[in-house]
Amino acid sequence: MQYKSNKGFTGMGQLGILLVLIGGCVIIATIVQIAMGMQMIPKNTGFNGIEKAIMDAIKKPENINLMRWMQFFNTFFLFFVPAFIYSRICNGKNIFWLGFNKYINGFQILIGFLVMFSANLMAEPLAEFSKSIVSHFHQLNTLALSLEKTYSENVMIFSKMNDASDLFLALFIMAFLPALFEEVFFRAALQNLLVNWWKKPILAIAVSSLLFSLVHGSIFLFLSRAILGFALGLLYYKSKNIWVNIIAHFLNNGIIIVMMFIFSLQNKKIDVNDVEMKTEWWFIFLAAGFLILLFKMFDKYSKNNKTKIEHKRKQLLEIDFIEP
Repeated sequence: MQYKSNKGFTGMGQLGILLVLIGGCVIIATIVQIAMGMQMIPKNTGFNGIEKAIMDAIKKPENINLMRWMQFFNTFFLFFVPAFIYSRICNGKNIFWLGFNKYINGFQILIGFLVMFSANLMAEPLAEFSKSIVSHFHQLNTLALSLEKTYSENVMIFSKMNDASDLFLALFIMAFLPALFEEVFFRAALQNLLVNWWKKPILAIAVSSLLFSLVHGSIFLFLSRAILGFALGLLYYKSKNIWVNIIAHFLNNGIIIVMMFIFSLQNKKIDVNDVEMKTEWWFIFLAAGFLILLFKMFDKYSKNNKTKIEHKRKQLLEIDFIEP
């Protein structure tokens, strides 16, 4: 029997709706970015000098908070808005269909954080492996180095924090909101669609994880972010609660923000390498074993909640069926 959503859309139909929404939101996000960028430059700037003026303005300390809000609107329109509208069209207005429910416990949150920590143990050796492979391809290596340079420069711009208020604002805009928007899109919308449509959970999680890594725009860190995305995908598949993912993702982002805040107070030059865990290649196997153990524990502490979520799902489906 062909899979259909609550509102009768096929898998291909749902994917088409999601892609159209993404395209529309990309246009909106671009317009918003340009409009906000124009606020940072002199009003008499000529058309040919706009790009340079914006690049110069980005580096000014007084524009940091505006840059953070630009990042917020960018991720909001690119990820959250398409996922939210898609869910309402294909499944109904209840946010339960995006994974938001009350069935969560402390053990799930703790294990979710440990899963993120374990996945990050693989980042350094996987990055070094990627660099060794990419170095054999001149054009690809040049592109990878350029992307890393841009990323490092952005980190230096966004990481400047002078006091606790700056820290809390950065945690909200740069740690919590991206975690919320990305998890809703990649796990609650895209992954959930592919799992239900293909009936092959591992493949669906792998595809959404690769796309998750791709949008972060790093060649050297592509494998490590794909592993992180896969771990997040498994968390959502096993919990059916997007809050588990959001909290784990937020804590992962938040630790990096706090470390940057500490460096900023010490007037140290921020280097991306300073906030990454240094591990040897054999940590990959150690982390993999730890992840297997953690997910077994996660299954145990998620069992009762998954039963309640499934019961709630059946109730909502009956209500949707009864309503005209």
